[in-house]
Amino acid sequence: MHNILVTGGAGYIGSHCVKRLAADGYSVTVLDNCGRGHAVAVDRASGGKARLERADLRDTPRVEAILKDHAIEAVIHFAALAYVGESVTDPLRYYDNNTAGSVSLLRAMDAAGVKRIVFSSTCATYGEPASMPIVETMPQQPINPYGWSKLMTERALIDYAGANQDFGFAALRYFNVAGSDPDGVIGEDHAPETHIIPVVLNCALGKVPKMSVFGDDYDTPDGTCIRDYIHVNDLVNAHVVVMTALNAGDQRFYNLGTGTGTTVMQVIEAGREVTGRAIPAEIGPRRAGDPPELYADPGKIRRELGWEAECKDIKQMVADAWGWFKNNPEGYGE
Repeated sequence: MHNILVTGGAGYIGSHCVKRLAADGYSVTVLDNCGRGHAVAVDRASGGKARLERADLRDTPRVEAILKDHAIEAVIHFAALAYVGESVTDPLRYYDNNTAGSVSLLRAMDAAGVKRIVFSSTCATYGEPASMPIVETMPQQPINPYGWSKLMTERALIDYAGANQDFGFAALRYFNVAGSDPDGVIGEDHAPETHIIPVVLNCALGKVPKMSVFGDDYDTPDGTCIRDYIHVNDLVNAHVVVMTALNAGDQRFYNLGTGTGTTVMQVIEAGREVTGRAIPAEIGPRRAGDPPELYADPGKIRRELGWEAECKDIKQMVADAWGWFKNNPEGYGE
């Protein structure tokens, strides 16, 4: 495989994947409507080598034409809306964009004869598991429309693969993506920003007055919630490893992560150490629906494909992110 389509390649994770693929010598085409992505990120990530096609996944004829025009052989599918709270208040938007958009992509792939896809799914498909760590065989019972929109896409992939024996796919499930490429040319730029590490660093920059910590009375080492963080470069490396391993008939499901969790206060403390700046934290009441801990077991992908996260140090993830935020306080400035 040489010609790769990255959907959502103008976004945070997608642009890092574009950077990795371009560095590896792949011919990369990005499909992104740039509603929440940044066109400049594609150029920065690829050194001008990747082609950006501004299009909406739901425009099936246009997607089919892009696949054919660029002789695409495999798709890495990141494009999605990803705010849990927004999915609760505007669920139809999530089903339309995430689920229907993915079905449109599959229709276009079918028409264009593209037989391989790596789907960037989410551990939100598991909902609130009964035990930790999360393994791939646990029941999938999402607790919000975002999780359901991704799980429905997984189901569509399973059913389509069942009817097309020459088709191969993988769904990769993960929690919190962190860090930036260490060279600092691309990074995280969301509006609004809800991810904890960017909020911590924006607090260090004085753009956010204080950190809000929702509960410090959980049964964890410091009383704050434990979550699973994975460096963005480790995440995209996993996508590329899986893509190169896909064969006809494959239906693969992998959890991605470091296999350990980090508390909210540990993230804040890492931010203080890395930036050398005071980051005020205010303890508030628990947030409804927040489990004490959530982290995944990535053992299956390690056993089957030899992938393992290289960065397991939250301080390093924060440091890499700080390199981007410190030098790009306004993000891409778009």
